[in-house]
Amino acid sequence: MTTTTTETPATTAETVLDARGVTMRFGGLTAVKNVDLTVRSGEIVGLIGPNGAGKTTFFNCLTGLYIPTEGEVRYKGTVLPPKSFKVTAAGIARTFQNIRLFNNMTVLENVLVGRHTRTKVGLWSSLLRLPSFSREEAASRKRSMELLEFIGLEHKADHLARNLPYGEQRKLEIARALASDPGLILLDEPTAGMNPQETRTTEELIFAIRDQGIAVLVIEHDMRFIFNLCDRVACLVQGEKLIEGTAAEVQGDERVIAAYLGEPFEGAPGAEEVAEVEAAEAHSEAAHSETTHSTTSTDGTDGEDR
Repeated sequence: MTTTTTETPATTAETVLDARGVTMRFGGLTAVKNVDLTVRSGEIVGLIGPNGAGKTTFFNCLTGLYIPTEGEVRYKGTVLPPKSFKVTAAGIARTFQNIRLFNNMTVLENVLVGRHTRTKVGLWSSLLRLPSFSREEAASRKRSMELLEFIGLEHKADHLARNLPYGEQRKLEIARALASDPGLILLDEPTAGMNPQETRTTEELIFAIRDQGIAVLVIEHDMRFIFNLCDRVACLVQGEKLIEGTAAEVQGDERVIAAYLGEPFEGAPGAEEVAEVEAAEAHSEAAHSETTHSTTSTDGTDGEDR
């Protein structure tokens, strides 16, 4: 597939994410093929494409849930380790298509979970509740309350997460991701299922995140939302990057229009098979979130090898 890409500056100190030649195969199926993407500090980049384009699979490669078959992912110049909890500790946080909160925990407790990658005290300090543990616990609660104030939920800190309206649950998930103090946050369909007012609120929240110097990479199907929000947009079609550029360049590209109208590209891998893989991933994430909450990393995954 021929790709079109606007001129992208070479990797510099301000480059947060640098993905090169990322390919992910499942047996004979290539879900992501030779994708390059960079994100710089304080930048909002959109990732679009029809269902089955490989967007979530690409996110999973970036965050260590999958080990790419080929290619590499660098964060601030350092190759990322293939473990999700280590990626989070390095400075990348994410949310998922399906809300993955701890429903029986309070709003504040959900955010506190996201702070644990920044905890420096050891096991014995925690068990014995030494002064160092008490100081760190107080600092974590303070930072968590600041994040709840940032998203407008400080007045619901003691509410159970399951009792929040849908839009507020989405915001809480973003706050939990921010609790790890990332330099880059990946948002997977953050406005899915939202009404227009909730979508506008989410747009304002993402701009506020950007204004704090945090880079944002966002998957979204709402084209009006993505084109209003993003500095650059990349379009994946059947696992390959079709085009990357400004909103005007991407939305006016005839191939992007054709992709959303369902017209196939000659020689491209089957989108239906990629869609089946991503649907299975989403189903697995939802089931896993409902049934277990043990050994949780800051991105809401359970254990280090989902």
